[in-house]
Amino acid sequence: MRRNSVRTREGKRYGGTVMIKIHTEKAPAAVGPYSQAVISNGMVYTSGQIAIDPVANAIVADTIEAQTEQVMKNLAAILDTAGSSFEKAVKTTCFLADMNDFAAFNEIYGKYFTNLPARSCVAVKTLPKGALVEVEVIAETSI
Repeated sequence: MRRNSVRTREGKRYGGTVMIKIHTEKAPAAVGPYSQAVISNGMVYTSGQIAIDPVANAIVADTIEAQTEQVMKNLAAILDTAGSSFEKAVKTTCFLADMNDFAAFNEIYGKYFTNLPARSCVAVKTLPKGALVEVEVIAETSI
């Protein structure tokens, strides 16, 4: 893990707990007033990731397969920066713009989440920036 890519800021204390905000340039910047991820009590909570390419700062893929691969790259960068990985995931929440894409999404998802964390997967009316898929992760961390 590259510690210089972790930005930390002490948040409010809740019963002695400090939240650590995570940021990496290897994933797209937040498109609103939120963090890429937050660590609290040994767990990392990622914000939902869509298929924004961090270099282009735009969604460049147009298929569910390609967008899911980009989402996984973004999540891998954030989890790595937070001292975690796909293998440490305990829960994911997945949002699809079209439930007809479920099988194709599931095939890509399964290559990354081989430890079979708990999961919810729902279809939504629209996703930010016209994305086809969004995924958020809760995982254990070593930080």
